[in-house]
Amino acid sequence: MGNTFGTLFRISTWGESHGAGIGVVVDGCPPRLPLTAEDLQHDLDRRRPGQSRLTTQRAEADRVEILSGIFEGRTTGGPVAVLVRNDDARSGAYDHLKDLYRPSHADFTYDAKYGNRDWRGGGRSSARETIGRVAAGAIARRLLAEVAGIEVLGWVSRVHDVVADVDTGSVTFHAVEADPTRCPDPLAAIAMAQAIDAARRDGDSLGGIVTCVARGVPAGLGTPVFDRLEADLAKGMLSLPASKGFDVGAGFDAVSMTGRQHNDAFVPGPSGPVTATNRSGGVQGGISTGDDVVFRVAFKPTATIASAQDTVTVDNEAVSLEAKGRHDPCVLPRAVPMVEAMALLVLADHWLRQQAVNVLPF
Repeated sequence: MGNTFGTLFRISTWGESHGAGIGVVVDGCPPRLPLTAEDLQHDLDRRRPGQSRLTTQRAEADRVEILSGIFEGRTTGGPVAVLVRNDDARSGAYDHLKDLYRPSHADFTYDAKYGNRDWRGGGRSSARETIGRVAAGAIARRLLAEVAGIEVLGWVSRVHDVVADVDTGSVTFHAVEADPTRCPDPLAAIAMAQAIDAARRDGDSLGGIVTCVARGVPAGLGTPVFDRLEADLAKGMLSLPASKGFDVGAGFDAVSMTGRQHNDAFVPGPSGPVTATNRSGGVQGGISTGDDVVFRVAFKPTATIASAQDTVTVDNEAVSLEAKGRHDPCVLPRAVPMVEAMALLVLADHWLRQQAVNVLPF
């Protein structure tokens, strides 16, 4: 299984939804970086279940333990191993799923690939696996803030047909966290919460879009041809559970523009050329321009719903499934820290790779 991500700043995640715990090993973090468990806990608290009525009510504190790689409050340069124990796993709630395939889940495909699967909440295919990513992303966040002043911020910009009106250049963390939806548009947040509540009462679920901005990214990150910055961002985002689409800058909206409308003209800046617009989303030729890196990630409606659905058993017999258990009626609010984490991991990796490129003094 593909459990490792990154080149120089490299992570390997492990654990299952209903196993003993979830964790990650971060390799390549530079030494002497100030780092504490609280740095990681902040982002894990934003990802954990049970935050509001809009999310699954699985009661997990998700308390982080750092097992290695830290001494006297700083990284040593060795692998940083992180563990979060599972405290509220109720595997019995999944007994009725042992011999059938849930629609739009990984049950059938895991059986097809491996010949077996962990039916207790989906095992590695569960979104609980993202604990390791978010913990590692928090380390990357600390690194990027310390050495480059890079800030990464995501928010919910759409749920179903409710679209937020948000200025990507001025949105703040406080505005995002002010509402359980993680939508910084107050009117849209109210409508989103109402839509999510209605879907849950109806035994259904909703999807939407997370928008993310990375500020302070210097020009020059990313490499041609296969390791373009937006290509690695796309891989990171599309590796997230329930993600189905990615675009950067104007993205798919660019198809309705002409070249004159889409091109980012260069103008003189205080310390060099800058672009008058940012329809490229801060990336041109696969390399960062120095503008904000702006992208969107589309998430499908949560696959587990309380309504009856047609499916088949492992013996290919038709049955009807009404899912039980504790599930998010909409993944978007908890997806925000996951999107941020993957962006932080990609940017930390490319920042370190850029330092390796520029080693000569001339």
